[in-house]
Order: sequence, then structure tokens, then C-alpha cells
Amino acid sequence: MSLRKAYFLIFLVLIVDQLSKIYVKTNFILGEEVVIADWFRIHFIENEGMAWGTKIPGEYGKLILTVFRIFAVFGIGYWLADAIKKRHSNYLVVAIALIFAGAAGNILDSVFYGVIFDDSSHNLATLFSPAPYGTWFHGLVVDMFYFPIWEGNLPTWLPIFGGKHFMFFNAIFNVADVAISTGVGILLVFNKRAFPKH
Repeated sequence: MSLRKAYFLIFLVLIVDQLSKIYVKTNFILGEEVVIADWFRIHFIENEGMAWGTKIPGEYGKLILTVFRIFAVFGIGYWLADAIKKRHSNYLVVAIALIFAGAAGNILDSVFYGVIFDDSSHNLATLFSPAPYGTWFHGLVVDMFYFPIWEGNLPTWLPIFGGKHFMFFNAIFNVADVAISTGVGILLVFNKRAFPKH
């Protein structure tokens, strides 16, 4: 795959990711939900940007996370350029490009959203608000896709978790997260094609 095609893929993911986030942010109040089907909902939440809403504690936790992710994206970008230069497998190049695009998409939220949006807690957020909710590098990541496919109590005969309440799938995520997961999935499922032995 050429560098131009990789750039196009990254650009496409970023555009879809940011347009979907801006739409949800400016049309949903935090916590608002629209049921598309029993197993699919649009549910607006915001988080610090780590998986499952995890956060680094302390006054500078969010800043440390954002700066770390920026350095990580530069590393992924170098890996992508190197893979293309050395004509590695398209499986590898596509996977890296998707991971790069997803990571960059969530970084855009973290870096810019705190200074271009106002708070979503009680009102619809305004893009380029004169009263933003945060500061540079302290924006919250917008998530919206929710697939509560099954919810109920597990059979009592199951070890450890038997009889306990369980929901599959309870994560809420965005387009950037889908891109990262797809990229990692390609590396895992098509490992031998992504990293062929010469």
C-alpha cells in the first residue's frame, strides 16, 4: 500500500470520527440516549480517554495521559512510514493506519474539545463556545455507540460468576475506538500475513 492510500484511510477515519462526535456533542445532552434497536443505542458519554472510563488520578493525570498518547502516535506514525518504505504486507500497513487514525481521533478530543466546546451536562454543547468547559490538553473524549446485546443473570452452575447479573456488551465507544480495535484485530487474526517470515 502506498503512503497516499494510507493517508487517505487515516483521513477518512478521522473525518467520520470527528463528524460523529461533533454531531452527538451538539445534539445530545450528556447521558441522553436514543434507542435504535433493542441491541443498539446511541448513548452520549464523555470520559478521560482511557479504556472503560479509567483515569489517572491526580491534578496532572489527564495531562500526563494526553502527552503520553501524543508521543505514542508519533511512534505509530514512524512505524507506519517504515512499514510502507520497506514494502511490508498490506495487512500490516492497514492495521497500523487504523490504529494511528483511531489514536489520533481520540487525541483530538483530549487536546481541543476542552477549549472549543462548553459543558454538555445540562444543555446542548456549543461548538466554538465563548465559555469552554476546560483547557488545552484536558478535553474529554466523546463516546456514543452502545450495544447491550444481552443482559440477565448468569446460570448458577457457572463457577465464580454463577447467579450474578451480567451484561454483554456494556462498553460505550466511538469510531476511533472501532478503528483501533479493528487494527489490533487484523494483527491478531492475520498475524502470519501481517508479519510473514522471509
